[in-house]
Amino acid sequence: MKDIELTAEECDLTCNGTGGSLLAVKSAMLSMDSAAQMADWFKAFSDPTRIRIVDALRQQELCVHDLTVLLEMGQSAVSHQLRYLRNLRIVKRRKLGKTVFYSLDDTHIEQIFVQTLQHITHE
Repeated sequence: MKDIELTAEECDLTCNGTGGSLLAVKSAMLSMDSAAQMADWFKAFSDPTRIRIVDALRQQELCVHDLTVLLEMGQSAVSHQLRYLRNLRIVKRRKLGKTVFYSLDDTHIEQIFVQTLQHITHE
């Protein structure tokens, strides 16, 4: 059994790679700028409050007051999270008189949210 169980160091020393050219993979990889933008985008989803905001906005367009009631949070805290999500183009706002309504920026946001939810709930 010892022969089969290689440690990470032994594997690294004995691995010669896949044997194929990595040029195609390298040219198809994200740029550092795109990777950084994507990491920032995923960071937005690392906060449970922001996840709950996205989930609520997935249901319908809501004003800040509605979100404060739903989340049981202060207006300042909700506004701060909305600003963060807006800066990353996850949510957008629409002003009607003095009231600001928020909704998801586009259908991609909902699709990613739903697919992630399906992934974590499937067995």
